Amino acid sequence: MPKITKDTIGVGFIGAGDIAILHAKAVERTPGAKLVGLWNRSLERAKERAKDFGCKNYPTVDALVNDPAIDAVFVLTNLETHLEYTAAALKAGKHVLVEKPVGESVAQIAEMKKLADAKDLVCLPGHNYIYESSMRRTKELVDGGDLGKIVSAYVMYNIHHPEEVAKRYPGVVRQILTHHSYILLYLVGKPVELCAMKATLHYKEYTEEDIAMVQMRLHNGALAHFCASFAADDHAADPWTVMVKVIGTAGSTRYSYRDHVEIKPGLVHSQTYTAYQGSVMNEVRHFLVDCLRMGEKPLSTLEDAITAQTMIEAAEESIRKGSVVKL
Repeated sequence: MPKITKDTIGVGFIGAGDIAILHAKAVERTPGAKLVGLWNRSLERAKERAKDFGCKNYPTVDALVNDPAIDAVFVLTNLETHLEYTAAALKAGKHVLVEKPVGESVAQIAEMKKLADAKDLVCLPGHNYIYESSMRRTKELVDGGDLGKIVSAYVMYNIHHPEEVAKRYPGVVRQILTHHSYILLYLVGKPVELCAMKATLHYKEYTEEDIAMVQMRLHNGALAHFCASFAADDHAADPWTVMVKVIGTAGSTRYSYRDHVEIKPGLVHSQTYTAYQGSVMNEVRHFLVDCLRMGEKPLSTLEDAITAQTMIEAAEESIRKGSVVKL
């Protein structure tokens, strides 16, 4: 893939919801990058965000993706539109960062990959958690054998979401377990079988699940566990707000959201978990500087997104059938 050599990499946003705030801050803090403009379905929101971010407000998606000033497009819209907008950007010759969940199905993500490969463009899935320094360090320890034989892995998420917030998302299986899936893939690899359960415990009108758990067997015989919950916060000592553990016979690692907490409301949370903004910052810098400017290979690819989506669809099949699903 040719490197971008121009002084400033121009960025355009398709979508201007809450996540765009984090991405705008990340672009602003990335050397040699500039947010040129955005498009949003709601014109009122588009005008508001364009003013806040100090960028253009495009009248249409086509106008944005065909602007020569834009080199990279961030697709930050709802899941159902990711393929449409990613395809539009790729066909216009733009590199793309597409938020997770990347697509509604394996077939949709495969279509994005086909388009990106044909154009020799980077299409980076929004797998932001793996860009945290502690995740990178854990992978180095696992790959180097420093933890010994891996015995178990855990990815836990317990953050209460009010019903009006949860309604924006497709349930915790797709919205949160997608994060868990690519974290597991990055750190220890793909599971060979899984079983899953879900429940809706306290929403009155929203029918999607607010808690789900998955048990998995890894390729080396180790076991892994996922939990994703919008149902309640964990208020116990060392709470499992977001927790990742990998345990081996010669050592173990821990990553927690609780290591950095600001006592002020976040975008949708009661507190601000600094690590999340940090992971988005690192992801954006990796995309724009390491991949586009330096020509390095992405840490996470659409192949990884396809595997993560395969895990999600297997979990959904397990829930429907009440059975163990082979991968």
